[in-house]
Amino acid sequence: MLCVIGDLVEDVVVWLPTALSYGTDTPSKIVRTRGGSASNVAVFAAKAKTVSSTNTAKFRSRLIAQVGSDLLGDQLVATLETSGVEPCVVRSGRTGSIVVIVSPDGERTMLTDRAAATELNRAPKNWHDDVSILHLPAYSLFSEPLGEAARECIATAHKKNITVSIDASSASLIKTFGIAKFRDLVAELNPKIFFCNTDEAEVLNLTTQPLELDVVVIKAGASPTTLITRGATSTIAIAPVGEIIDSTGAGDAFAAGFLTRFEQIQMYESSRDQPAEELHECVIAGHQLAARVLRSPGATMDAS
Repeated sequence: MLCVIGDLVEDVVVWLPTALSYGTDTPSKIVRTRGGSASNVAVFAAKAKTVSSTNTAKFRSRLIAQVGSDLLGDQLVATLETSGVEPCVVRSGRTGSIVVIVSPDGERTMLTDRAAATELNRAPKNWHDDVSILHLPAYSLFSEPLGEAARECIATAHKKNITVSIDASSASLIKTFGIAKFRDLVAELNPKIFFCNTDEAEVLNLTTQPLELDVVVIKAGASPTTLITRGATSTIAIAPVGEIIDSTGAGDAFAAGFLTRFEQIQMYESSRDQPAEELHECVIAGHQLAARVLRSPGATMDAS
């Protein structure tokens, strides 16, 4: 099972058909959905397993999170369960929301109020039961006490031989956190898989100072993805996506698709080191899942 730790919030997606008119009305389409990078990965992984597996278990992934003890929190937890995600949640405080403003070209600007999502100070007991991969968006490392809870989960994962993956999440937040400090933290946490996009890779200066990790995946939108594994670098071309409606959640879907395929391969391999061709399969699986999200409004697959 894939387990993810981090945000469970409401996304309020404001879809602009034209440029924003400041100081007056701008007609728009507004969609409210379950959101948060961590919950996106968990939900997309559950959907990927539904398509690619005959597993009929009720829950196909797990989310560790804190969500408010309010009606919105009730609704979000129910949405997880309906999607095949096991909620491993603490209920306290006020549920957070993120306003996502989507411009006509599909790019997004986010206004964040994570509220209770950052207040988790310890994962629920036995969160690791039946877990083979633990994934963390770096958002889960940038705020306390959530960061401490996430680091404790990673330490437990290493002790139990659970594969750890981290997504860099945000170039701007890495700068705020401290670039050298973040690089040191990643080295200390030692994930097997590290995801980032080209902006994050540039901020981290990965060209001249590569991270000494087993697998580093650098996403580049419609351009080829760079895969660095044990010092060897390769690129994987991706199939073009038709009409892109909204990029919200596409990176999370890529991580979900990659990790779902990685987990499937890992189940049937005696060695925990996958050859490059199998990692290429994981990259392709990630892009296939991301394409479904790019064709849908918000962090959903509604159009597929």
